[in-house]
Amino acid sequence: MIGENNNSSERSRLFHDIGVIDFVIVEMNEYLDTHPTDKEAIEYLSHYVHMKNQAMREYAVKYGPLRISDAHGCKQNEWKWALQPWPWEGGC
Repeated sequence: MIGENNNSSERSRLFHDIGVIDFVIVEMNEYLDTHPTDKEAIEYLSHYVHMKNQAMREYAVKYGPLRISDAHGCKQNEWKWALQPWPWEGGC
């Protein structure tokens, strides 16, 4: 049970981190809509896009994909989406 609780906490932390990174990406997109030549902001956005893609791949390998583009990285013999709880069932 302790390992299961730790796994759940790691899953929640990684899911939360993806949400935070995604928020930064959305905000940077909005900023760049009005400042399209800000090279520093473009680099900042690129860095966070890389971080999100890395976190999404990590999540997919450990817990199943959150988006179809990450499904290929899963090593399981199951289609995890069909087996994971839906958001209204307590899934992330």
